[in-house]
Amino acid sequence: MVEPVYLSVITPAYLEEENLRILLPRIKNVLSQLSFGSEIIVIDSQKKLDCTDSACQENQVRYFRREGGENFGDAVRTGIRVARGKYMLFMDADGSHPPEFIRELVAHHLENDIVIASRYVSGGLTENPVHLIWMSQALNITYGLILGIKVNDISNSFKLYRSDLLKNLNLSCKNFDIIEEILFKISRANPNLKIKEVPFSFKKRMFGETKRNLVLFVITFIFTIFKLRFSKQKNQ
Repeated sequence: MVEPVYLSVITPAYLEEENLRILLPRIKNVLSQLSFGSEIIVIDSQKKLDCTDSACQENQVRYFRREGGENFGDAVRTGIRVARGKYMLFMDADGSHPPEFIRELVAHHLENDIVIASRYVSGGLTENPVHLIWMSQALNITYGLILGIKVNDISNSFKLYRSDLLKNLNLSCKNFDIIEEILFKISRANPNLKIKEVPFSFKKRMFGETKRNLVLFVITFIFTIFKLRFSKQKNQ
């Protein structure tokens, strides 16, 4: 008898084979210690760019190619669609989100709708360069003020969600701004939402180069914040 899936761990990946060969065994080890059924889902690029598929096969995890395009937002939407768990946990494939921290997020899931690995609460920190930290903090403060989201770390993708909150969302953002779009739309549709921020230490990526284009990041940030601010809830 196949054990029901309670937690889906979703990892968008783009040229991350080298990191995944290290991360996937660590994720599997953490999940094996939990008291409920789980699955690992890797969402790869549309076109084959490396041997991520082989790394997933060797580690016996679910492997999908992103649908709709090659953007990060397409990977997230694909992950939400294929996930089978009652809860979903998103984490990066570059090593900046240590798998061992999954235990900390899961520890708070029964009392909360969303659990966030937060760099910007007491006890949290990040290994990024100073200019990136300032940019990230400015983004989070601006999003929080303009969109009314009472969360310190909106932009970190390392979050655990109740799956039913995600399955019904109409998500349109193409890039990393989908992370803010998710939290904004869930918060707006659920006034009594319970969110827990757990202090987290953000690490530098292990191998490879970042996929974030800073110029595109800033342009997307400005466009998205106004799009969300003046969007209508019926188009949720």
